[in-house]
Amino acid sequence: MRHFSIGILWRILWLVASISALIYFFPQQQWVLSALIGLVCLIAVIQLYYYVTNTNRKLARFFESVRYSDFAIKFRSDDKMGDSFREINQQFNEVLEAFRVARAEKEANLQYLNTIVQHISTGLISFSGQGRVELVNSAALKMLNIYRLRQLDDLKESHPQLYTLVENLHTGVRQLYQTPDDEPLSVQATQIQLRGKVLKILVLQNIQSELQQKEIEAWQNLTRVLRHEIMNSLTPILSLVGTMKDIVELDILPVVPENEGVQDLKEALQTLQKRSAGIIQFVNAYRDFTTLPKPVLVDIPAKELLNRIVQLFQKGLQDASIETTVTVLPESLILKADADQIEQVLINLVKNAIEALEEIPNAHLTVKAYADMSQRMYIEVADNGQGIEPEALERIFIPFYTTKKTGSGIGLSLSRQIMQQHGGQLSVSSAVGEGTTFVMVLRGAE
Repeated sequence: MRHFSIGILWRILWLVASISALIYFFPQQQWVLSALIGLVCLIAVIQLYYYVTNTNRKLARFFESVRYSDFAIKFRSDDKMGDSFREINQQFNEVLEAFRVARAEKEANLQYLNTIVQHISTGLISFSGQGRVELVNSAALKMLNIYRLRQLDDLKESHPQLYTLVENLHTGVRQLYQTPDDEPLSVQATQIQLRGKVLKILVLQNIQSELQQKEIEAWQNLTRVLRHEIMNSLTPILSLVGTMKDIVELDILPVVPENEGVQDLKEALQTLQKRSAGIIQFVNAYRDFTTLPKPVLVDIPAKELLNRIVQLFQKGLQDASIETTVTVLPESLILKADADQIEQVLINLVKNAIEALEEIPNAHLTVKAYADMSQRMYIEVADNGQGIEPEALERIFIPFYTTKKTGSGIGLSLSRQIMQQHGGQLSVSSAVGEGTTFVMVLRGAE
């Protein structure tokens, strides 16, 4: 503070001396000298003003830097004015540094949250009461199959039903929306107030896998009950038929001459026994559908897997003149799956494709594996066969449903269950006369 007092004192003395000189020379009509002395007085006044108001200007600059978030400014030019001014400069700099650190942390947290929002699988859309979209993540854009969303009104053209649903959706209420691509979405809204502005947050979740899982569980329960009841009924019948056969062969035939009636009875019992045994064998074939073991995940080179599957059907492919293409991008692609179970799915799909290509000219089978940026792996099995009728396409994953004369109807439903247990999906697209494509989606190796 001593330096500040000395600075004021000598500036006051300078000003007093200048004014005294002006008072002395002005009456003597020495105009030039008086003008020079007046100029010196003016300079002294200005210097004294700026020197005294320096702290106010410093405060003004400090508040301005805070207002405009300009935390790069440093206060150090007047440290020579004394300890008090040096302490003020230090406090200003420390406060600005604290603001700078807080802003950096805030920006880092914002970037962190934004990264999470953009990479989660749940779709998020935030919009104001006027319908202006404040935030939309990539998952929501992907679910709705659009590349941008600025206003809620933009949904009117591509998703009119969703727009109507959102307009009437109350906070906390969950609704089901079916996209034009037949993807079931769970839609839920919540409302928040941010800095005096009311925002509504829309949460979109693709529940296709959950619905498929519930469907599989329902079919498993039904199959388990039917198998139990059928086995309980057929086992004693089969045993009784065996006993009756023994009675005919050991008790009746030795004492009664063989005639047409006895022969018919014998053949009827044999047919009944054979058919009962066939039904029991048929029912036991569905045991795997209800007792599928939990997958043991291992790293599997995709290229080796696909080549091994195609090699299993090499002779059949050559005999049917089916051209086969195997593509893996990248070639070093690794998937995490149960080797036996995933091979069984591919065997079912390739076998179905070969059967669909029977008597098809220029038959072509394509097996392709690739991965996306989110470590999801895709395996496509495509053929250019006759395709699947729309009515059948809706049912092919239902247990026991089949379009083949000798099919059991369990292969595709079992394949979908395997993919579900791997945390993935199995879907199909087909056009009559053009071909069919099955797509397996599963998690890649981490």
